[in-house]
Amino acid sequence: MKKKSYDKEFKRQVVQMIQEEGKAVPQVAKELGLHDNTVYRWVTEFKQDGTQAFPGSGQLKPDDKALRDLQKRIRELEEENDILKKAMHYFAKDRR
Repeated sequence: MKKKSYDKEFKRQVVQMIQEEGKAVPQVAKELGLHDNTVYRWVTEFKQDGTQAFPGSGQLKPDDKALRDLQKRIRELEEENDILKKAMHYFAKDRR
């Protein structure tokens, strides 16, 4: 069974119906043929992340992307540091 996916604009419109028009989540969900929990999750995501909510499939929020990039850089620097330590020990043995 294929999972339905909804684009960012659709999700924002659903949240807007709830927040600006004051409609109840179950009512909106029923009108659109969605599960209540799905709509509640969209509302929660929008409240937490505002305009950065719903980044899209395979995409990260800017903060999450920055964190992932920093973690990658740390791993690279740690690997370089390990290589330099090994080289230092290797050359220190040669001098003895």
